[in-house]
Amino acid sequence: MVQIELSKKRRLSAKGIFFGLIAAFILVISAIFFLFYPFASTEKTVYFHGLNPIIYKGAQQGNALIEKNKVYIPLSFLKKDLDNSVIMDEQSKSIIITSNDKVVQLPLNSLKYYVNGKQKKIQQAPIITKDGDVFAELDLLLSIYPVQYKRLPESHAVWIQRAGEEYTNGTIAADSAKADWLRLRTSASVRTPYTAETSNHEPVFIEREKDGYYFVRKANGIGGYIKKDYVKTEDKVKINIAQTSVTYSLPKINGPLNLTWEAVYTKTPASSTLPVMPGINVVSPTWFSLASEKGAIKNKASLQYSKWAHQKGYQVWGAFSNSFDPGLTFQTLKNFENRQNIIRQLLRCSKQYQIQGINFDIENVNEEDGQLVTQLVKEAAPYFHAAGLIVSMDITFPSGDHNKWSSFYERSKLSQIADYLIVMAYDEHTSAVTGEGSVASLPWVESNLKNLLTEVPKEKLVLGVPLFSRLWKEQTNPDGSVHITSKAVSMDTAKSWLASKGIVPTYDKQSGQNYAQYSAPNEDTTYKIWLEDEMSLTKRVQLAEKYHLAGVASWSRNFGDQTAWTALTPETDKNMAKK
Repeated sequence: MVQIELSKKRRLSAKGIFFGLIAAFILVISAIFFLFYPFASTEKTVYFHGLNPIIYKGAQQGNALIEKNKVYIPLSFLKKDLDNSVIMDEQSKSIIITSNDKVVQLPLNSLKYYVNGKQKKIQQAPIITKDGDVFAELDLLLSIYPVQYKRLPESHAVWIQRAGEEYTNGTIAADSAKADWLRLRTSASVRTPYTAETSNHEPVFIEREKDGYYFVRKANGIGGYIKKDYVKTEDKVKINIAQTSVTYSLPKINGPLNLTWEAVYTKTPASSTLPVMPGINVVSPTWFSLASEKGAIKNKASLQYSKWAHQKGYQVWGAFSNSFDPGLTFQTLKNFENRQNIIRQLLRCSKQYQIQGINFDIENVNEEDGQLVTQLVKEAAPYFHAAGLIVSMDITFPSGDHNKWSSFYERSKLSQIADYLIVMAYDEHTSAVTGEGSVASLPWVESNLKNLLTEVPKEKLVLGVPLFSRLWKEQTNPDGSVHITSKAVSMDTAKSWLASKGIVPTYDKQSGQNYAQYSAPNEDTTYKIWLEDEMSLTKRVQLAEKYHLAGVASWSRNFGDQTAWTALTPETDKNMAKK
């Protein structure tokens, strides 16, 4: 039998409940107080790491090296923070720096360096190595980049400032503030560790503000956050660095650019065979091409052609190609001396053949080698500009896929180097792979052009237009399959073919061009052609004018007929001719 014990439950008195609630309330308030009251952290943290810290854009960016009282900065900092186009040339063991007017070669651990090919001698090597790292003398770089620097007391920090940077002078102003509140914090809160103490009336540099705090820097370079209430702002300072601006005297072009390429396959044509081309102001003969891995150039130039062109009022821009060979391009352009060899030869040819510009026609390059192409143009531009030569570069529209004819071009970078970028706005349809269609339908050109203008400024962009059409041939085989081929035909050839078939072309709204089709039952063949004619070329010029481009360029002179030159003349020039 189970025994059950009963007991009475004690009642809580009202007084006990009251004091219990009071205790709970005090606990809650205390918790809230300790949670939200800004007790200042007493933890100190190290601001700088290593010897001779570099301060750049508000933070430490590595460490400098001091050798014989000269400041050297790491190559890694130079490439990451000052100029990402700086390269190390492995063959010559040199750093290569290129600016708008200089190509600087700095051999490692040498008392000699070169500016635009001219040797300079100095007492202390501008490029040194230590413990496997490469360092560049900072004073030398001041003549290249818009920067200045200060060596700061106590910390031995090197504060590098770039032109355009701004800060505000300030003074600590807190007569009654506790010392904890005058410490510089790692973030905008007194609860975070501090980096340094400040004192009343101490001058500081104010770099930015956040959540009621200023980020300030002491005279020794150590920085941190402090409440705005404790800092008095004074004058603003903007870094201004005077640099010598180099101006070049380049040949003037009257009106919009109207260039036509002269395709020279074996020999430059005799001037007696060349047509009158009203509206054209530049001819670009394809005279020069890459011939060897050392940078040797194959030369098909003609002084007689240049003299003829000048008599007609045309400038001559010699075209240089990479022979459209990706392997040869890489082996040549990977070394500085090979690139310099190309540049030297083109400079000599420009004098010998009285050339006013160089047109780079570099195509079919591996995507990863596009930076080498950019480097060639970047190194060439200072030399060519100093020689009074206009620099132009042929590009394609971005295709969106990884192919050797489009993806290697660094269009945005090239637009900052070259005087003109000429977009080869054709080859929309080329073979059975792409399918039948126009060489360059007008909607396709305009759509791609608008996209390209997000990368290339309109005043530097030239619209390349085709003077050729493609005659497509669909042949039905005995098994019912269709074999498609095409061939490029000139404007004269296209007109002759139409006349021989008795065909009158009709307007194709989809391409914005005239179109013709012919069936040959005896051959089981259908022919199709989207015509480049006076109407098509006129529309292309209007497109260039609509987007305020620098002009047009046509491929190539021998594909065009006399109507082409009239159609390609800008409307402004046509109106002037009527007056």
